[in-house]
Amino acid sequence: MTPEQIIELLGLERGTCGYMASTYLSPLEVAPGSAVPRTIGQALYFLITPDAGVALHRIQSDQIYHHYAGDALEVLLLPDDGAARTVVVGSELEYGMRPQLFIPAGTFHVARLEDGGVCALLGTTSWPGVADDEFERGDASLLQRRHPEIAQQIAEFAAA
Repeated sequence: MTPEQIIELLGLERGTCGYMASTYLSPLEVAPGSAVPRTIGQALYFLITPDAGVALHRIQSDQIYHHYAGDALEVLLLPDDGAARTVVVGSELEYGMRPQLFIPAGTFHVARLEDGGVCALLGTTSWPGVADDEFERGDASLLQRRHPEIAQQIAEFAAA
């Protein structure tokens, strides 16, 4: 299928992670710590294309990316308390790819298709769910200062 056919079939809309659609919000709510109440968990689809990558951002919930179809996705993880790393999420296990990627709460991340890719269909689940005010866009220049050893890579990912 073409990216346009997938977008139409799944009812995806342009968002911070390519083209997106929510698929599940638990009816159960939690209020972790002093945070506002939110769903205990949620899931969504997202489709990445060469012109619609994953914007540099973080949320305050743990999440897992699930690769469903298409090309591999390169994800740059920029934790506050550790070394930055790039992980490839995809189906070619023999090349070190994995179909799931755990992203700890509070980790800035940005993603793009591997070179030459046409599209990648993924899902993400998060728990607890994301409250409206918890999505935080990343400042590439600030993250470059925090991770000077990969400043160029941050710039390349953020521009994709």
